[in-house]
Amino acid sequence: MQWEAITWQRMAERLAGHLDAPERADEQAGWQRVGVDGAPAAETGVLAGELADALRSRGRPVLVVAAGGFLRPASLRFEFGRQDVDAYLSGWYDTAALWREVFGPTDPGGTGRVLPDLWDPVTDRATRSPYVELPSGGVVIVHGPLLLGHWFPFDLSVHIRLSPGALARRTEESARWTLPAFARYEADTDPASAADVVVRADDPRHPAWSGLP
Repeated sequence: MQWEAITWQRMAERLAGHLDAPERADEQAGWQRVGVDGAPAAETGVLAGELADALRSRGRPVLVVAAGGFLRPASLRFEFGRQDVDAYLSGWYDTAALWREVFGPTDPGGTGRVLPDLWDPVTDRATRSPYVELPSGGVVIVHGPLLLGHWFPFDLSVHIRLSPGALARRTEESARWTLPAFARYEADTDPASAADVVVRADDPRHPAWSGLP
């Protein structure tokens, strides 16, 4: 894989141009779905935010959805303990709710009525956020960890990769127990192969990427 040094802002502009290209007119007539995948230490929200700004400057309606807003209740996440790797991989994120509230409404013929978040992990209660009416031609950007193992229908997917050493250094001490989960995700899902675009971000000040497909 060839790597090109790039800034986050320039990357976002290139991604926005790709989504806005004339040959993708059929996708633009409905809704486009973008996934930005990466461990919490990869700070996927940074690229998601930059991309949202770049698309809005092109006149595209955008909704950014954090996977962290679709966590399952604590009683389900912690059923087998607070640091269970298997549960983190398969039981922390409410993927069924993401399908129902984010991807279903933006399928062809959908309503565009998207729920931006569902559950607040701090209060362990429903957020009660209102639905957002995303007009046709809009873009949903979903960002967060473990997104590429669920067959989500992304029109464009980006994986922000950290080497094992960088991931360990940049993961908070209280979350170090998740490192084996990301090692398994790497081995079982191979997100770098599954994604359309791969970003190497061991040093977040100097990212490099694989370029567009």
